[in-house]
Amino acid sequence: MTDRELDAAGITDPALRAAYRHCRALNARHGRTYFLATRLLPVERRPAVHALYGFARWADDIVDSPGPGAGSELRMRALARLRGELEEGLWRGGGDEPVVRALADTARRYAIDHAHFRDFMTAMRADLVVSDYPTYADLRGYMHGSAAVIGLEMLPVLGTVVPREEAAPYAATLGEAFQMSNFLRDVGEDLDRGRVYLPADMLAAHGVDRELLLWSRATGCPDRRITAALREFEALNRGVYRAAVPGIALLDPVARPCIRTAAVLYGGILDAVARDGYTVLHRRSVVPRRRRALVAAHGLTRVAAARLRARVRPAPPTGPAGTSLYRPLPAAAPSRAAAVRLAEEVS
Repeated sequence: MTDRELDAAGITDPALRAAYRHCRALNARHGRTYFLATRLLPVERRPAVHALYGFARWADDIVDSPGPGAGSELRMRALARLRGELEEGLWRGGGDEPVVRALADTARRYAIDHAHFRDFMTAMRADLVVSDYPTYADLRGYMHGSAAVIGLEMLPVLGTVVPREEAAPYAATLGEAFQMSNFLRDVGEDLDRGRVYLPADMLAAHGVDRELLLWSRATGCPDRRITAALREFEALNRGVYRAAVPGIALLDPVARPCIRTAAVLYGGILDAVARDGYTVLHRRSVVPRRRRALVAAHGLTRVAAARLRARVRPAPPTGPAGTSLYRPLPAAAPSRAAAVRLAEEVS
């Protein structure tokens, strides 16, 4: 499947193909939810998504998984080194680091604004020096670089049926919604790293502070005040999804199943947290395998319908320069066997 993706995308240089394969492996290993959704995209667009998420995963691993004996100073140096490699790669269109090489190629192919990557690296640096966020507004400032820009980077790859700037706010908001779901699921793990992403004023409104969270994490004892605060953050997250989801209709029709599937799966994290009784300080809530398989199968059905419509639709709308706002698509719809294979990948 990797060679098919690379061939369809017109990526022929052996070193560049190896870089994209590396990014795909990172996405598959660390981002199962979005990797699954990416399988619903037209085959020629998948390498670009793997490059974007592979680079993000690489930087995030420097911050969160530095290995034994790597203190904050060493992580800061590693992050600064990666940022330098990124700037050089974007400037000259390459890089020694595989994730940088693939990212630079994707940025060139899709004319992605380099400012998004710089904002992302600024957010990664914040994770090494900021341990909590006083208000939701402060948290959103962080999420602009850590999540919103990921949605903005994706837009040129996904394609839109409206001018890109019209779809951009929705893409940014959906990126934030995805990350907020991860914040809720990972409260305990983030606390172990010394970070609390839930806004401090929201916690304080329910009588919760870092000390209470640490006590609950250490003892395994639940606390109704913590549960109430987590419920409020869940409700806030659901509101962000509601604000973002209308933007899916602004995407290229064959890209919509991918993003809709991702939204359903990430939103399912909230259902899993609620189902587990908001015990995220003591266990990791996961979307059941059967649910993931069903969502993937529904996504494939939408892909088939979108490709069928693409074969009979009129000429696509054009952008300001007369260029198509979305790309030609392969005519073949996914088979039942493909649906079975995709479902097996999440079991």
